Amino acid sequence: MDHLDRAVLAIGTDYPPDHLLRTHRHRRAQFLYGATGVMRVETAEGTWTVPTQRAVLVPAGTDHQVTMVNVSTRSLYIEPAAVPWFPKRCQVVDVSSLLRELLLEAVDIEPMYPRRGRDAAVVALILHEISRFAPLPFELPLPNDDRLRRLCERFLGAPQIHDSPARWAADLHVSERTLTRLFSAETGMSFTRWRQRACVLHSLPLLAGEQSIASIAASLGYESPAAFSTMFLRVLGSSPRDYRSSAERNR
Repeated sequence: MDHLDRAVLAIGTDYPPDHLLRTHRHRRAQFLYGATGVMRVETAEGTWTVPTQRAVLVPAGTDHQVTMVNVSTRSLYIEPAAVPWFPKRCQVVDVSSLLRELLLEAVDIEPMYPRRGRDAAVVALILHEISRFAPLPFELPLPNDDRLRRLCERFLGAPQIHDSPARWAADLHVSERTLTRLFSAETGMSFTRWRQRACVLHSLPLLAGEQSIASIAASLGYESPAAFSTMFLRVLGSSPRDYRSSAERNR
């Protein structure tokens, strides 16, 4: 695909459950859309959780790893010169009904489609639609500081909403004030806000399964489902119940 003489190549792929695409990169920019399931994209800069019916924009040359949970994808591999407006770091975006239909059409287009005509028009409209979208709050930045990054990655393996900054500071052998400054400088977020978003994003693959909202809330350390729902709404703008209903409708 890297040497194909066309601006866009579309590929559809069905992945087995809990599939891991280990760290790799593309010369082209990538628009990775999850028709089903939930993806988690990891780079040196952070992680991006990609729910069903959303997509992640991966800049050209970016080393990234993708964890797939029951995912069927539609990917666009795009010549960088065709998308000078493409972001410099990953972004998760919503996908309109129109763009979903265009993606379904695109995967059936011949790789060497004519430069003029219907197929070229479909490709041009896809790029126009992608350029219109604003990023969604599904990013979790990771620090460059090795010691702090290890703590963040350990937290992401089993997040707890009440994990205290005092414990993190003790692990780093610094004061809480120093931890607060370091965390903000390294991630651009406060410790509390980062912890809240990490817990909410961790819940998305769980909500796509059969686990109850109450048990998900308990596993993250919330005192009640209501407390979890309030935080979910604050971070993502919808309730866990509405999110689950939407994911089920799109299966």
